[in-house]
Amino acid sequence: MEKALEKLARQLAAFDEASLMALWDKYARTVGTFEPSKRWEEAVIIFGFIQSVRFKNQLFNFHWSAAGVAGEPEPVVPGRPVLAGAAAGEPDRPAPKRGKVLRFPGKDEG
Repeated sequence: MEKALEKLARQLAAFDEASLMALWDKYARTVGTFEPSKRWEEAVIIFGFIQSVRFKNQLFNFHWSAAGVAGEPEPVVPGRPVLAGAAAGEPDRPAPKRGKVLRFPGKDEG
């Protein structure tokens, strides 16, 4: 079972997020209209795959930008506030709180 899941994970990781997101609306509609069928169950799993790849990319980008690349300053990302104080390397401010909850926006929210 674990080997099969690892293979699925490798295959999903190889897919382009933009191509998957092109299918997001179709599967969101199908999942939103419940019907007790294999077709609906498979649509839920496919929708979960799409969401999983998107979440993985968002989490990766979050950690990548938080850590900086090889000591480089944090990249400026449009729409993301610039950190100040300890998060930017100033010792006189307390570090930001840990355990931040990441918002999982819908397809059109970016």
